[in-house]
Amino acid sequence: MTRTTLVDLPPSLSAERHDHIAVLRLSRPEKRNAIDLTMVHGIDRFFSVLPSDIRAVVIRGEGNHFCAGADLSSINETDSSSGLLDSRAWHRAFDRIEHSDVPVVAVLHGAVIGGGLELAAAAHIRVAERGAFYALPEGSRGIFVGGGASVRVPWLIGVPRTVDMMLTGRTYGAEEGVGLGLSQYLVEPGEGLAKALELARRMIANAPLTNFAVIQALPRVARADPETGSLLESLMFSVAAADGEAKLRLRAFLDKRAQKVSHGDCAVTSNAEAGAG
Repeated sequence: MTRTTLVDLPPSLSAERHDHIAVLRLSRPEKRNAIDLTMVHGIDRFFSVLPSDIRAVVIRGEGNHFCAGADLSSINETDSSSGLLDSRAWHRAFDRIEHSDVPVVAVLHGAVIGGGLELAAAAHIRVAERGAFYALPEGSRGIFVGGGASVRVPWLIGVPRTVDMMLTGRTYGAEEGVGLGLSQYLVEPGEGLAKALELARRMIANAPLTNFAVIQALPRVARADPETGSLLESLMFSVAAADGEAKLRLRAFLDKRAQKVSHGDCAVTSNAEAGAG
């Protein structure tokens, strides 16, 4: 692990390099990593200028919480015009995460609230430590979500549950969250970063074009009508299959030099049984 100057970041953000994995840290623990506009612009810049040798990103929070939401002290001084522009800045920054060229993993612990949940929802994989909890309390503050929660959170857990969270202030714990889709992995306290790095290393072992297809094409296929989605899938398949690295990997599989798919004590051991595995 090395500290890095991947991009000029504000003091409330910091970055580390783990070989081909960048770790972006929310570094405002005294404010429970509450996000202000300076941090939003920093996140935007970070994902705009990632070096070409970075193959995955991990986002984590310093201290006892991932992120307790937006910095409400700055929102309190907002008028309608600046509020609109500030919200669009959040959207641009978090869109850069969701539509990044590389996979992004969020490590969640403690509070994952409001803007913190919006940030987490933009990541492709979320690892939650036991003790993490989720909430969208904007309604009780007299405001509405502004960083993409109304788009991304219903896609993860459905509209009715999102409505419930926003109207009643309902919270979900880490155990509930993994079942609902707020995270894909659940680990013990303090183990989130290690798990995220393990997953990131597994992902960067894939062909880069495959990861790009999963990040860029799959969400659009899922949101499209079936005919459009099927066509996009076919186009992405044809591009990926024609890539030189794909041909090398397929040849290794056909020559029985590639690792087979296994689960527990069950393993696929022949090419005929394996299909695409």
